[in-house]
Amino acid sequence: MRKALLTLAIGALALPLATPVSYAADPNAPKAVDADNTARNVRDRDDSTLTPMDQGNSEADRTITAEIRKQVVGHDGLSTNAQNVKIITRDGVVTLRGPVKSPEEKTTIANVAAKTPGVKSVDNQLEVERDS
Repeated sequence: MRKALLTLAIGALALPLATPVSYAADPNAPKAVDADNTARNVRDRDDSTLTPMDQGNSEADRTITAEIRKQVVGHDGLSTNAQNVKIITRDGVVTLRGPVKSPEEKTTIANVAAKTPGVKSVDNQLEVERDS
């Protein structure tokens, strides 16, 4: 009996989360933006594209990534997206991936990475978001 009541209670709590929200009744409501990353996800399945899972395990690579992350997150002039870019270091080569708001952010992050001790080169794959 307790198990049945618990299952019923959990289902009742989860129902509002599973119900899709529709803005069709209000023509002035904001339009939902499609967050489809399918093309990027397919690209990332290619073995030639580095993902965070490819991060080097050496102490030097981890230190480089941590130092770059620290500087990027601590930079007041960068957007939240820029502060959350992917930083992948393998054998001293840093790959930067993800969206940024402007070409200036792209350059700033690349410069931070290039100036970090131990970095041999930087592969800047950051993408500037288009204005909507």
